[in-house]
Amino acid sequence: MGGIAIADDVQAWRRLTRRCVAALFTVIRRPLQPPWRAAIMWGLVVGAAQAATPLGFWWLDASTVYALGLAVIASVYVGFAVADGRGAVIAVEAGVAGMFVVVAAAAVTGSPWLLVVGLAGHGFKDLWQHRHRFVANTRWWPPFCLVIDWMVAAIIAVEIIAGIDFHH
Repeated sequence: MGGIAIADDVQAWRRLTRRCVAALFTVIRRPLQPPWRAAIMWGLVVGAAQAATPLGFWWLDASTVYALGLAVIASVYVGFAVADGRGAVIAVEAGVAGMFVVVAAAAVTGSPWLLVVGLAGHGFKDLWQHRHRFVANTRWWPPFCLVIDWMVAAIIAVEIIAGIDFHH
């Protein structure tokens, strides 16, 4: 039975990876301009730091630390929406952030795959945000955040497949 579950996890990871890479290439169709290059580079740095956060909070389950990170990431757009000032934008961003908080809360005691789904999903939300410019004055933020989200989702998926325990 264990071999079947691992094979299913690997297949799910491969599908998720293919979708993430395809979506990233739709964003980056031409050579990166300096602001995008910087946003992506800093996204990689911050993503690596975020992936390591459970090491700094060793007394908490890794799932709790990653879930808190997902909730904070989701809530950042509420701040951008408030700065934008349009009521509809605030309502939509607060609703979307709320959905990610629910996924994060479920991941605290549930499957760590919820963290992967939540972070990858937030990355897709970033991709949508980047393409539609829904919230004013956030042009550089979505690519930066997308890189963080997908990098941490990928690292968590690798940790799950490697058998790392997310609950003490």
